[in-house]
Amino acid sequence: MVMNDVFQPHLRKFILVFFDDILVYSPDMASHSEHLKITLKTLQEHTLYAKLSKCSFGQPKVEYLGHIITGEGVTADPTKISCMLNWTVPTTLKELRGFLGLTGYYRKFVKGYGIICKPLTEFLKTDNFNWTDAAQIVFEALKQVVTTTQY
Repeated sequence: MVMNDVFQPHLRKFILVFFDDILVYSPDMASHSEHLKITLKTLQEHTLYAKLSKCSFGQPKVEYLGHIITGEGVTADPTKISCMLNWTVPTTLKELRGFLGLTGYYRKFVKGYGIICKPLTEFLKTDNFNWTDAAQIVFEALKQVVTTTQY
């Protein structure tokens, strides 16, 4: 909470915060240098500190929590995309929950994710798992939209 409040003006412009991790991303090194100055100054102003041994500066790409962060933006990790694309047709509610959990983690990449996956989430409300042709169409469509978007 504190980190989100401290960096609020810069969040999703050039800073991402997850608990006490701060990721600074920029389109080029000149911007990155400026963004780092702003980040470190903001920490200093709030009497917060970065542990140098845990810092990595000027990286062209960072893999973090299933995402790839570059100067161009944030994308889903290709290994996760591959996992989603290769997911076999669920035969149980547990397998469907697993698929929806993985794709749901990337819902911010998909406009209307909830609407798209609604026919599949409806299965979770019943005890009778009966995969239909309509469910198969939604399953394949969801795999495609989740794996072909960028944030």
